[in-house]
Amino acid sequence: MAEKPRRVTILRDGPYLVTGSVPLVKLTIGVNAEGESVRWERGETSPAKAQYALCRCGGSKKKPFCDGTHARIGFDGTETASRDPYLEQAEAIDGPTLRLTDAEPLCAFARFCDPHGRVWNLVERSDDPEARRHTEEEAAACPGGRLVAWDKATGKAHEPNLQPQAGLVEDPAQGCSGGVALWGGIEVVGADGKGYEVRNRQTLCRCGASENKPFCDGTHASMKFSDAT
Repeated sequence: MAEKPRRVTILRDGPYLVTGSVPLVKLTIGVNAEGESVRWERGETSPAKAQYALCRCGGSKKKPFCDGTHARIGFDGTETASRDPYLEQAEAIDGPTLRLTDAEPLCAFARFCDPHGRVWNLVERSDDPEARRHTEEEAAACPGGRLVAWDKATGKAHEPNLQPQAGLVEDPAQGCSGGVALWGGIEVVGADGKGYEVRNRQTLCRCGASENKPFCDGTHASMKFSDAT
């Protein structure tokens, strides 16, 4: 039988149903001596199963997998995120050689945008080779795809070549677990059967408290969500 396409289907007030043998990997936000986010540290990868269900309510005792807790607690998983294409949601900041697009509702609070004076300032100095490099790197590290750097000469986006995976984000600097970094162009289908725009980088909420469901909005940090409990 043909393998199912890589897809995440959102079950109404229930879990994320992941199909298509998507690898499940631990991703830790690595920091420098100043505590700034500077790298992704790849951890243990679980064997790719044809299908599995990830907890979306934040209450499962078998995290990251669903154990049915959503039904017992009356989880409200109503999707509130815009289905407009990314570029229609994003604002643009023009620099000398780069354009930075920023869709703020997609922020997953990973803070890769902060080092070296913040990416919004760096892009305005993108005629400087070092500032340009930092702009491209910081935008590309943004797990939710909020930030994208574009070459103004070619019109092309500087996107990392990401293999399809579902990354369980850990954020030791904030003392919490983050969302599901869904990378590599995996389709997300809402509970109504309609798909969201397929993007290279997107991060799904797994604490249950995002106000931009199904996407992460950083709430996990303020509530100190942990997938160990």
